[in-house]
Amino acid sequence: MRGAEVRPLPPPTLWGLAGEFADVDRFLAAVEACRKEGFVHYDAHAPIPVHGLDEAMEIRPSQLPKLVFLGGLLGCLGGLALQWWTNGVDYPFRISGKPLFAFPPAIPVTFEMTVLFSALFAVFGLLVANRHPELYHPLFELPAFAKGSDDKFFLVIEARDPRFAEEETSRFLQRLGAVAVHRVEVA
Repeated sequence: MRGAEVRPLPPPTLWGLAGEFADVDRFLAAVEACRKEGFVHYDAHAPIPVHGLDEAMEIRPSQLPKLVFLGGLLGCLGGLALQWWTNGVDYPFRISGKPLFAFPPAIPVTFEMTVLFSALFAVFGLLVANRHPELYHPLFELPAFAKGSDDKFFLVIEARDPRFAEEETSRFLQRLGAVAVHRVEVA
């Protein structure tokens, strides 16, 4: 376009701070200290399962097992209802005086429906609980965060946290033993 005004891009806004930790013990202690300090919008990223991380973050147990049980129950009842409806109501077919619906022949379909619905509720419940698929996250732009899948541990405190102040939070992460503190920005 001729004569169009070229506007500069707005400056990136601070999304949070990421503290990089080299060993698991300091990382776990930092996560617990972060919670005790009163931060509420923070997350921990580790390349390996860290025993005690859930307790340090006070993460409550998942509701997923109850959801999977509900899915299995619905599948079981749905399988039984399907067998009863098709054999006893929709297309009754008497053979040698046998009942129109009997439980033993209905077991395979009922079992398969139970397993199917449990699996579907587990997969979709997990996706919803973890807010997936997440196609973009500000941490993906941080070059140092690539080490988070190899050998580094990250404690990320978001700028939306009521206790967040950039300088104080940076010093707090350094006091906890962070090797480096990275600014996470959103363009």
